[in-house]
Amino acid sequence: MQIYRVGGSVRDELLGLPVKDRDWVVVGATPEQMSALGYLPVGKDFPVFLHPQTREEYALARTERKTARGYKGFAIHTSPEVTLEEDLARRDLTINSIAIHDHSTPGSGQNKPTNDLVDPYGGQRDLQARVLRHVTDAFREDPVRILRVARFAARFSDFRVAPETLQLMREMVEHGEADHLVAERVWQELARGLMEATPSRLFDVLIECGALKVLLPEVDRLWGVPQRADYHPEIDTGVHLMMVLDMSARLQAPLAVRFACLVHDLGKGTTPADMLPRHIGHEERSVRLLKGVCERLRVPVDCRELAEVVAREHGNIHRSGDFSAAALVRLLERCDALRKPARFGEMLLACECDARGRLGFEQQPYPQRDRLAGALTAAQAVDTADIAQQAMAEGLSGPKVGERIQAARTVAVSAWLASQSPVTDG
Repeated sequence: MQIYRVGGSVRDELLGLPVKDRDWVVVGATPEQMSALGYLPVGKDFPVFLHPQTREEYALARTERKTARGYKGFAIHTSPEVTLEEDLARRDLTINSIAIHDHSTPGSGQNKPTNDLVDPYGGQRDLQARVLRHVTDAFREDPVRILRVARFAARFSDFRVAPETLQLMREMVEHGEADHLVAERVWQELARGLMEATPSRLFDVLIECGALKVLLPEVDRLWGVPQRADYHPEIDTGVHLMMVLDMSARLQAPLAVRFACLVHDLGKGTTPADMLPRHIGHEERSVRLLKGVCERLRVPVDCRELAEVVAREHGNIHRSGDFSAAALVRLLERCDALRKPARFGEMLLACECDARGRLGFEQQPYPQRDRLAGALTAAQAVDTADIAQQAMAEGLSGPKVGERIQAARTVAVSAWLASQSPVTDG
């Protein structure tokens, strides 16, 4: 029995990056031997075991054979005769196909002894050259790898996709492999890609290989759609979208915010040609389109709900610097900010990403965020229970009570706005 550490932990350690999860491959063993040593079997599709102390995953070396289209169309073969090189050959990229004996620990940086590493497919070479390259032609058998390459491009933004790998991905898309991706895996990889350091690179790669048109046609059609240059010096809606996503990463936004950024302008892709470069009513069209995306990809509820309110109200948030107290209260109510203040905070962050994701606006402040947060705090301070009790004592009910509460919130917000105005002499 030989045990090797493999995959991302070896890659990241060779790059001098923090190591999070460690994966192990066991060569020359049977499931019975693993169980006898105290390892806990957990694998459904192939033999995977949890270490009795560390709880890390140990998988028996295996090979895979394509039997049908899609992610699950594989026959798995494990036996003590499967070699480490055969196991590494089924992996997606050369940088993920490096192994090391469990007793060895690579140092940090690139200047380390590598005699303990097993690297039959040139992973170290590609790490140094900053290249994402497929291991073997078996890459084409799993369409999820298209998304994984795009995600790695977003994580390692200084890496380029090897031309032959990009061509292979194009062929996979042309042959319909991307059509067979299951919704859960698309969302999983998309969500992870959005959370990388440069999420725009994910979409760059998906566009280059043609997969974005298959997986997210609502997003793909935004490229080439013009916007008003006075508002958007970058003009192209797709370019703007990528700037917004990278701003969301720069501001360390959570996933729900980044997804809201991704889909907030979908309606601009369906603006009638005779209306361009204006996009009147794009907010409502965006809401309709993003609902279709969310249903198709089975997007989690928190991401879906935030995306919908951002798409619908982001224009009003941007314009809110000129709103009166009454208009601000109505906006807060439409956004359900008083019941869901944390979500409203995320909404404001998404709008800041949108405003600063424009050419020349990257360093500009976004005062709307603080103004609306302050207005919400003022509105929250209103004792609605007391007002409702007084209104009902006067014989009011239903909408009339709501109007009384809204009026009190408007007074509170108005007073807060007055307190923020600079004092002038004379």
